[in-house]
Amino acid sequence: MPQPLFEKIALIGIGLIGSSLARIIYREKLASNTALATRSAETLKRAEELKLGDSYTTVAKEAVRGADLVIVSVPVGSSGAVAETIAPALMRGAILTDVGSAKASVIAQMQPFVPAGVHFIPGHPLAGTEESGPDAGFAELFENRWCIFTPLPGTDPTAIEKLSEFWRRCGSEIVTMTPQYHDMTLALVSHLPHIIAYNIVGTADDLEMVTEGEVIKYSASGFRDFTRLAASDPTMWRDVCLHNRDAILEMLARFSEDLACLQRAIRWGEGDKLLDLFTRTRAIRRSIVKAGLDIDAPDFGRQALRKLHLT
Repeated sequence: MPQPLFEKIALIGIGLIGSSLARIIYREKLASNTALATRSAETLKRAEELKLGDSYTTVAKEAVRGADLVIVSVPVGSSGAVAETIAPALMRGAILTDVGSAKASVIAQMQPFVPAGVHFIPGHPLAGTEESGPDAGFAELFENRWCIFTPLPGTDPTAIEKLSEFWRRCGSEIVTMTPQYHDMTLALVSHLPHIIAYNIVGTADDLEMVTEGEVIKYSASGFRDFTRLAASDPTMWRDVCLHNRDAILEMLARFSEDLACLQRAIRWGEGDKLLDLFTRTRAIRRSIVKAGLDIDAPDFGRQALRKLHLT
C-alpha cells in the first residue's frame, strides 16, 4: 500500500471538480486527512452525506490549517477573494494550486496574497461534464486527461514534482506552459465552443423555438450536443468570459471571419470550398479519436463511458 502523498489536503469548493477530487483522494489514499470547505451550508451538508471528506466547514481558513496541499476549485472570479481569506492560515511549505481555466487572471488575483514559503502552482485539469455540484463528481473524471501547470518563475521543482505525482495518481498527464499560451489555447478548444453553444441555444430561445414541442422532439444530434455544452455551470462560464476576455475576443474575431467565408461559399454555391472545409474538419475528429481523447461510438460514446463510470 503506497504511503499518502500528503498528510492533509484541503479542497476549497465542492462542485464537479472538487467532489471528483475528494472521491479519488479517498480511493487512492492520497491523503491522511481531507478537509472540505464551501460557502453553501446546503452543499456542505450534501458533501457530508456523501462522506466525501474527513472534516467539513463553511470557513475556508479553517479548512486549510495544517494542510500541505490546498486546491482551490471555485469560479475564476472568486479566486482572489479565496486567496485573501485563506492566506493567513496557509502552512509554510504547503502547495497551493487551483483548477481555473483562465490562468493569467487567476495568477493576477491570487499571487499577491500568497505568503512567503508557500508554493503557488496554478493548474488546470482538462476534464469536466455539463453537471455541477457534489453529486456530479466521480473518481474517473481525470483518467486519460491532461492537467496543465502554469508555474511562476522560480517555483520549487520539488513542489512541482510532488503536485505532478498527485495528478498522475488521479490519472492525468502533466504538461507545462505559460499562462498566456494556456489562455489562448483554451480560448480556442474550450471557451469558444461553449460560447458558440450558448449562442446557438440562445438564438433558438429568442426565436421561441425551444418552447415548441416539435423542436424538442425532433432535435437532431447536433442541436442536442450544443444544448449539452450550453447546460454547463452559468456562473463558471460567466467568469471564464470575463477573465479570459482578450483571448476569447481574438478567437471570436477569427471565427467570425471564417464564418463569413463559409457564408459566401454557401451563397455562391462554391461546393469545392465546402467539401474542402468539411473534409479537413472530419480529419480533426478522427485525429481526436485516434489520440484516445474520445471513442468512435454512437453519440460520441457518452452512454458507453457513463456506464463504465457507474460500474
